[in-house]
Amino acid sequence: MTRREFIKFTGLGLAASSLGVLGFGASGEAQAAAVRPFKLTHATETRNTCTYCSVACGILIYSMGDRAKNARSNIIHIEGDPDHPVNRGTLCPKGSALLDVVHAPTRLKAPRYRPPGGTEFKEVSWDFALDRIARLMKDDRDKNFIAKNANGDTVNRWTSVGMLAASASSTETSYLTWKAVRSMGMVVFDNQARV
Repeated sequence: MTRREFIKFTGLGLAASSLGVLGFGASGEAQAAAVRPFKLTHATETRNTCTYCSVACGILIYSMGDRAKNARSNIIHIEGDPDHPVNRGTLCPKGSALLDVVHAPTRLKAPRYRPPGGTEFKEVSWDFALDRIARLMKDDRDKNFIAKNANGDTVNRWTSVGMLAASASSTETSYLTWKAVRSMGMVVFDNQARV
């Protein structure tokens, strides 16, 4: 390249950038801004809460599918919710990787059970898992419930079982969880925010 050609190309580059500064380059920005809506045009938007920690950041989940009763949706994009008061659209690295967690081949999608003395976990139904948990809790409460202390005062305590609740729950869900746990007499109760 000669010196004259170098100056010519530099002048052309300067002219092109000057057109952008004067406002003629906005069409490129408009075109770039139009790419995102095309990706999500037919997607269904669902608001949710990030599941990682006690900060409870808001997320937007975009899925493909017509939301029919028996249709399976496919999540294609997850981002921070700009209207959420906690995070205002930002996500930490773990929250930004939620899409990878959703599509991970090692993610459990059903409860698993290992019988006493067994060495392998087997996949079971939700009905089986919830019935088993309820039965074990009932048996333990009947065995270990303390109605009165040594002085004869009514205490209604169940100290052999505890509960670790989710910290990203709404206020209403937290209230109902607290009432359910305390109504059974559980004394050991905490949430994941303090862990």
